[in-house]
Amino acid sequence: MATVETAIHNGPVAALRPFYFNSSAHLLRIGREQANNLGEFLEGIRSCPEDSIFQHTFRTLQEHHFIREGFSNDFAEWTLTACNEVELAERLASIDVRQFTSLQSLRNHIAGIVEDYVRRNPRAAARSSIKTFYFCSSDIIVLPTPFVAHDRDEFLDGLTKVSVHCIHHHFIEARLRLKLRSNDFSVWLEEDLKLAQAARRLERIDIYTGTLEDVRRQMLRIVSTASA
Repeated sequence: MATVETAIHNGPVAALRPFYFNSSAHLLRIGREQANNLGEFLEGIRSCPEDSIFQHTFRTLQEHHFIREGFSNDFAEWTLTACNEVELAERLASIDVRQFTSLQSLRNHIAGIVEDYVRRNPRAAARSSIKTFYFCSSDIIVLPTPFVAHDRDEFLDGLTKVSVHCIHHHFIEARLRLKLRSNDFSVWLEEDLKLAQAARRLERIDIYTGTLEDVRRQMLRIVSTASA
């Protein structure tokens, strides 16, 4: 059996399992909860399904992946544009979702921010918004792509060719399936290519400071320079 060192000289080290690049399509569903003021908004956050919390935070990135300015989660966007509550919008926009290990803890944090704001601004709770906030979820359809990686070189090649929707699927959508613990790229790099340090660096990419194309470029840089 060839050692890792021999394998490097003979070519790229083969992964234990191949990585299949997939994309996904979303069928948006409007839930029971809706809000026409901050009081109703707070109640909706407390009672909506966990998938709605994921929809309006993590999934929003795909819809606004081309935006470099403005808020990238729906909660912050609505409180600014529909309620004109700038301070609240900024606090909601500043949430770093990577810090949370469960959707329930993320929900509690969002609710706590809104609750604190309406406690300090009681008139804001009942003030009517310009438009209704509808709490939504998504049904996901996984779409295979023709790209498969058996080693690091093929992974880098596939990563340059897939759409940003594929990157969103594996980097963002996977977090719901993996209970927010990681993403598909990091899991494969650590478990199947034994590139644990690269996997951790990918996990630290800030998904909210740039576009998904920025995420792609950071991933390419990290993986291409990684060492076991």
